[in-house]
Amino acid sequence: MENKKTSFLPREEEAQPSKCPDNSAFKQQRLPAWKPQLTIASVLSSFFLTGAFCLTVGVCLVLSANSVREIQIDYSDKCSDCSKLRENSSNWNKECHCSVNFTLKEDILGDVFMYYGLQNFYQNHRRYVISRSDAQLLGRNVNIQRSYCSPFSTYRNGTPMAPCGAIANSMFNDTIDLFYDRNSSMIQVPLLKTGNSWWTDKNVKFRNPESYNLSSAFAGTARPPYWQKPVYLLDEEDERNNGYVNDDFIIWMRVSAFATFRNLYRRVQRVRHFAEGLPAGNYTFQISYNFPVTRFKGRKHVILSTVVWSGGSNPFLGIAYLVSGTAATVTGFVITGIHLKLRKKKTYFQKQ
Repeated sequence: MENKKTSFLPREEEAQPSKCPDNSAFKQQRLPAWKPQLTIASVLSSFFLTGAFCLTVGVCLVLSANSVREIQIDYSDKCSDCSKLRENSSNWNKECHCSVNFTLKEDILGDVFMYYGLQNFYQNHRRYVISRSDAQLLGRNVNIQRSYCSPFSTYRNGTPMAPCGAIANSMFNDTIDLFYDRNSSMIQVPLLKTGNSWWTDKNVKFRNPESYNLSSAFAGTARPPYWQKPVYLLDEEDERNNGYVNDDFIIWMRVSAFATFRNLYRRVQRVRHFAEGLPAGNYTFQISYNFPVTRFKGRKHVILSTVVWSGGSNPFLGIAYLVSGTAATVTGFVITGIHLKLRKKKTYFQKQ
């Protein structure tokens, strides 16, 4: 019996499936395109123009940052008695006040902003950053036990905290007032405590629960452990700046990436004696000391500063432009030197 051999080779008549791309302009890469011709003139001009642009912008930014008027005062040691009182958490309900005197030798003209600064306070820890409930901050009725707020979510009796989380619980709560000594009489500098947060935060990311008043809106909740009063009493003078939409609370909830940072606290209201800014003279900070920093070896500052078109007094962006511009310019000179050297060699061998 003959063995039948099966041939797996395709017949010549059968069409072979082609693995080649379709013969189209797109798949065959025949679309019209701009192909720059990198000549020595175009390369060098690109480097030198980029360097000149970055150097010009960098110089403008550095000069602008240096024109900012700023005074920074560390009051951690000047309020040492209050600092020792706050080391014991059982004294949370005891008030402690201190005064810090300073002198302005020259007028600070224009809009003046007051910041509080913290040093060695790490807001960038992962568990700290996620310890919040954005749904709760939007005024929604949520089960915060399922959020990342733990252990600052509920008390042992089951009462939920409002607001919950470690960020809210550690909110900066020092009260700082500024007084001006004018002809031996102390005048309180008017400070604006609203309008300091971003519009998107105030109107989109933070909202109070809907109710006929705030106290009923937060009924059934309790303040965080380290707070001295509930969230609906953060600003007893202005109902619109209360609860979750309080400016100080909103600014604190925007955590910093670095251990040393500053947050906007107040703006000087330009009226009467301060219509042009802060006049030169003697001033006093009256501070209600509540925020402890000794445990984590931190420091506290209060800063008075102006702003310019480029922002505050941070020169980092200007320095970055200067470094980039210098690098581009130096690279252009290096390429120029290499080109001249190779061209000289090429001319020599052609003569040979």
